[in-house]
Amino acid sequence: MATLPQLIEEDIRRLDETLREFVTQTDATVALLIDKGGFLLTHQGEVGDLDLTTIAALSSGAFMASQTIAGLVNEKDFNHTFQQGERFSLFTSNVDEHCLLVVIFPPPSGVGIVKYYSAGAVSHIAQQLAAARARDPAGGLDLSEMNVADPQELFRKKAV
Repeated sequence: MATLPQLIEEDIRRLDETLREFVTQTDATVALLIDKGGFLLTHQGEVGDLDLTTIAALSSGAFMASQTIAGLVNEKDFNHTFQQGERFSLFTSNVDEHCLLVVIFPPPSGVGIVKYYSAGAVSHIAQQLAAARARDPAGGLDLSEMNVADPQELFRKKAV
């Protein structure tokens, strides 16, 4: 079962624009768009020595654990998670049934401003993913089925 629509170059460009604007508005270090399986789809910001692949996987796991806790306390779900540190904090927001926005930011940025601007970013991202899904409702990808050792089956060169 496909969890992500087939994303084309234009989709990624628009998603990157949204993330870039969000990073600028919030002074975040980096913003990641991931699927709920923990796969990194795209990111914007200053990566430095951050291991975004591992951060994406662990952020997804932490968010999904919070969803389980929500059920245990009779909540439908928790839309956001927040982890605060001395040098960096991490904010994760639900985009749609398949994707999450993960934001790493320094304390001066503050969770309030990140949460405020994330609403608009999440809306734009969800709209772009919906547009991609509408192009080919029966198509799409389930990244958990990808052969990481040989991903060529999923990725094709752009026709010139």
